[in-house]
Amino acid sequence: QVQLVESGGGLVQAGGSLRLSCAASGRTFSSYAMGWFRQAPGKERNFVAAISKSGGNTYYANSVKGRFTISRDNAKNTLYLQMNSLKPEDTAVYYCAAGRLPIATMRGYDYWGQGTKVTVSS
Repeated sequence: QVQLVESGGGLVQAGGSLRLSCAASGRTFSSYAMGWFRQAPGKERNFVAAISKSGGNTYYANSVKGRFTISRDNAKNTLYLQMNSLKPEDTAVYYCAAGRLPIATMRGYDYWGQGTKVTVSS
């Protein structure tokens, strides 16, 4: 199995940027597709972005397309989410997840981190 630890969350003004990281340990990181999900207060957890095992294919929710970039460094066992032009509606706890395929549904992921909180002020 793999253990995931997110970092990089915090408070930022609207229009600002943050980069989230997800450090993986355990089984070979490169054998997993990876995803980012987020959960706003009182709402369900939603897909943000996903990336294939090699990093060659990426997928985004429409709400973040053009503003967020998912990437991975398999040599460093780390997943990233670069978030630009942040909006108050991006406020949420962000979770990284590892699974077999880079899909947009939670059921496709077997391992989850504990989350990192992002707050965007207006």
